[in-house]
Amino acid sequence: MNKINFTKNNIINNLSKKTGYPVNLSKKLINDFIDALIQNIKKDTFLLKNIGTFKILKKKERKGRNPKTKEEFLISERKTLSFIASKQILDILNGNK
Repeated sequence: MNKINFTKNNIINNLSKKTGYPVNLSKKLINDFIDALIQNIKKDTFLLKNIGTFKILKKKERKGRNPKTKEEFLISERKTLSFIASKQILDILNGNK
């Protein structure tokens, strides 16, 4: 299985080709969508119907260790993002629909 890097520019170009919109308009649409997504995710859990749920997870501060040197260090408290795909998308991926 080959890993394919799909960039924001790929999405912009695909949207432009499929819709016939100019690349600049497609770029603005994608950037506005990403900004709206980020703003809603910052508030807390964000559900995109028929796509999935974005959730902020809070990780506590913990000790880490460099496996090579065995040197210990502190990993700071941070937030991470979790995405859970909707049942509809999972069914499509698993060939159930």
